[in-house]
Amino acid sequence: MKEQPSNKNGFYPIRKVSELTGINPVTLRAWERRYGLIKPERTPKGHRLYTDEHIQLIRRIMDFIDQGISIGQVKNRLSGNGAHLQGVDSTQVEESDVWETYRSRMLQAIAEFDENALDGNYNEALSLYPIELVTRLLLQPMLHELHQRRSSQPLAEVESRFFHTYLRNKLGARFHHQSTQTRGRRLLGACLPNEYSEVELLLFSLKAMTQGYRPVLLGPDLSLELLPMTINRSHSEALLLFGSLEPPMALLQSHLPALVQKVNEPVFVGGAITQTHQAEILQAGAIPLAVDLAAAVVQIDDRLTIGR
Repeated sequence: MKEQPSNKNGFYPIRKVSELTGINPVTLRAWERRYGLIKPERTPKGHRLYTDEHIQLIRRIMDFIDQGISIGQVKNRLSGNGAHLQGVDSTQVEESDVWETYRSRMLQAIAEFDENALDGNYNEALSLYPIELVTRLLLQPMLHELHQRRSSQPLAEVESRFFHTYLRNKLGARFHHQSTQTRGRRLLGACLPNEYSEVELLLFSLKAMTQGYRPVLLGPDLSLELLPMTINRSHSEALLLFGSLEPPMALLQSHLPALVQKVNEPVFVGGAITQTHQAEILQAGAIPLAVDLAAAVVQIDDRLTIGR
C-alpha cells in the first residue's frame, strides 16, 4: 500500500496533488466539473485545496480506471451502485466501449485528414484519463492498426504519415517541456535507417523520463556508423534504436552486429520491428524491448543495474 502524504496545514494545492498522484491538473479539474467526482476546498480567492482524503479518493478513481471502468461509470462504482451484466464482465464491456469509441472517432478523422477532429478527440481523452492509459489503450493500438493497413489499403501509407506527423508535433512539445526538467542517466535514442517517424521512440522516451532517465534524441533515419562516437560524446549509458518498417536484411545481419561490437554500452531495439525480427535482433547481440513501455523501462533498469 502506498504511504499517504502528510501536510502540516492539512491542504495541498492542485499542482502538488498532481505530483503526488500522477494525474495532471487538467484531468483533476475535468473530474470535478464534468463528473462531480472530487469536491476540493477553496481559498477566499477561489484556488483549489485538497486534503489527504481527496488524495485517497483520487487513487481509488485511478484504481477503477486501471480496471477498465470508464470515467463516466466511476461515480456509480464509488457509491456502490455499479451494475453488472449477467454472464458478461462489465469491466471489459466498459473498457472496450470507451476506447473503441475514441479509436473509431480518431481513425475517421485520420481518414478525412481532419486535424481539428483528431486533436479534439485526443485532447478529450487526455483530459479525462491518465497519459499512460491513453498511450497504452489508444495511441499504441492505433499505431499498430495503421501499420497493419499499409499493405492492404491504397491510402494507408498517407494516413499513417498524417497521424505520425500530428503525433510527432504533440509528443515533441511535451518531450521538450519535460526534458528541461530531467537530470537523470542519459539514454541515446535514434531511429533505424530509412525510418521516417520517431513517434514510437518519443512515446518510450516520455515514459523513460517519468522513471528518472534523460533521453538524448537524434530523430529518424540516421546512419548507424555515426553512433559509436555519439554515444561517447553524449555520455549516454545505453543506446536505443527504434523501427517499425521492414528492415533490409543487411541491417540486421551486418550493420547492427557491427554496431554492437563497436560500443561498450548495451544496445536496445524497440518498435514494431521487435515483433517480426526478435531472433535476428538477439543474434546481432542487441536487446529487443517489450511493447509495453513500462516493461521496456524495467528491462533497461535491470540491464544497467547488472552493468554497474
